[in-house]
Amino acid sequence: MGYRDFVLKGDIAYSIAKDALCTSENSFLVCIDGKSAGVFSLVPAQYGQLPLIDYTGKLIIPGLVDLHLHAPQFSFRALGMDLELLDWLKVHAFPEEAKYQDTAYALRAYTALVEDLKKGPNTHCCIFATVHVPATLLLMDLLEASGLVSLVGKVNMDRNSPDGLRETAGSIDATREWLDRCAEKKDKKNKNCGPILTPRFIPSCTDDLMRGLSELQKQYRLPLQSHLSENQREIAWVRELCPESSCYGDAYTRFDLFGAEVPTIMAHCVWPEGEEIELLRRRGVYVAHCPQSNSNLASGMAPIRRYLDAGIAVGLGSDIAGGTHTSIFRTMTEAIQVSKLRRFTGCDEAPLTREEAFYLGTLGGGSFFGQVGSFAAGYEFDALVMDDTSFAPPFALTIGDRLERAMYLSDDRHIIAKYVRGSAIQ
Repeated sequence: MGYRDFVLKGDIAYSIAKDALCTSENSFLVCIDGKSAGVFSLVPAQYGQLPLIDYTGKLIIPGLVDLHLHAPQFSFRALGMDLELLDWLKVHAFPEEAKYQDTAYALRAYTALVEDLKKGPNTHCCIFATVHVPATLLLMDLLEASGLVSLVGKVNMDRNSPDGLRETAGSIDATREWLDRCAEKKDKKNKNCGPILTPRFIPSCTDDLMRGLSELQKQYRLPLQSHLSENQREIAWVRELCPESSCYGDAYTRFDLFGAEVPTIMAHCVWPEGEEIELLRRRGVYVAHCPQSNSNLASGMAPIRRYLDAGIAVGLGSDIAGGTHTSIFRTMTEAIQVSKLRRFTGCDEAPLTREEAFYLGTLGGGSFFGQVGSFAAGYEFDALVMDDTSFAPPFALTIGDRLERAMYLSDDRHIIAKYVRGSAIQ
């Protein structure tokens, strides 16, 4: 047996369905070659000789999954929170992203982000970089070295963008160069960080660019991430730019860049219109729910209950820097809070439960990466060990109750161990 074969002992919790939490007190979680072999009340005989790491009394849960994060925006978190989306992009996001032409600046900024992610509860992330190939490759190198699992996108934008970011003619060529460099890194045993195609959103991408990305997707067989129906002004803009499309999602579908054969994440989906919910469901598109960002930038409250009831795949996103905290624990609690507020808009929807919010931040979003976000046998061994004694009450709690309090009260200080694919993150 190898170095990634061991057993953890503690109080274990993980999702087995969107509304079902499995808990096991004082139990054993077995890791074999970086994958879970399951949770047991006693260590099975065939694993009896494995190293045992004793976390008795501590919570052991799957690592958290962030389906939407803008890496270059980490440096200006909590600025411009009095603006709406399109103004915020113009005043803060675009000027900051233009600075990543300078790789020395990018190194300082991206190093701070990756160090933050290593300390926090997230183990898998889908990340927007910028249009700049060297800085995007630098970010991918830092993430690879961190041990975290990530998909990173060089952003594409060739219209309605400031001069420092608008790729007037070379967006596809630059993207192909980036993908070829990514392939070289994979040949050199890069295993944790890979590429994902990233048209920023329809307003910033011409039809020619979208057609070019569609061709690249078919050639390289890559997943895709973008934005959908985040803000009402944005949606009206898309209607002007794409009058032939039946809805915002259809503007991607025309280029075969919306689910079906293309694994796809669409961030936000706050204002689905017309056929959009059915289109998301039918084509298997993942919704990255970003409640903190949607509140901060006055975008609205996404109808997550409707998506779940329709059978749409949903995960959570921090959406740095529309959101201000990378921890998906924070996003879980905000998802619950926002779902409660929707009733004041006249929506007759049940709010999210703690079990559902935890599912969205683990197994729900994790399934985009494959068998990720659970401790069921065969899943990647991604685990957090949490010491919740500092906020333990003077009465007994179930593991589910302790998990809920950890969602609301914990921070990086309460993480005493973190494993990704069976390897400890230092």
